Amino acid sequence: MAIRPILRYPHPGLKTVCEPVTVFDSALRQLADDLLETMRVAPGVGITAAHVGVFLRVVVIELIRADGVRIFINPDIISVSDEFMRQTEGSVSMPGVSDEVTRPRAVRFRYQDINGLQHEEHADGFLAICIQHEVDQLDGIFWLQRLSKLKRDRLIRKWEKATL
Repeated sequence: MAIRPILRYPHPGLKTVCEPVTVFDSALRQLADDLLETMRVAPGVGITAAHVGVFLRVVVIELIRADGVRIFINPDIISVSDEFMRQTEGSVSMPGVSDEVTRPRAVRFRYQDINGLQHEEHADGFLAICIQHEVDQLDGIFWLQRLSKLKRDRLIRKWEKATL
């Protein structure tokens, strides 16, 4: 496993729509392992291949180490609940900056596992929020875009001050 450099906001790669994974091989396994190690060091609870400049639809999530690592290849949200929840979000690409985002409380989604097998699952609460957040990133939507313009501008100014 290797820790990979993380793209920092406002890197244009963070707006890139990722391509579907078509080859399920040892290189994909290595990428997933590297993403896990990179995410743990960042630290974070979710990361996409796009965060490290690999524009493939790969997500790694580890909410609690004891619960294990979840790897989602080519995830796609099928449906969302009518109920919403607010959750503080941030990004490994913008450490130290976070704010509350409102998203659907539950999702139904499909994905492939590391071996290419298809799965369909339901997630709610924090896991559902994380899946939506990471799928957004795969679609080139950085989490700041889910905020009002006022909040977004305030956070960008804070980030720019902190990184000067």
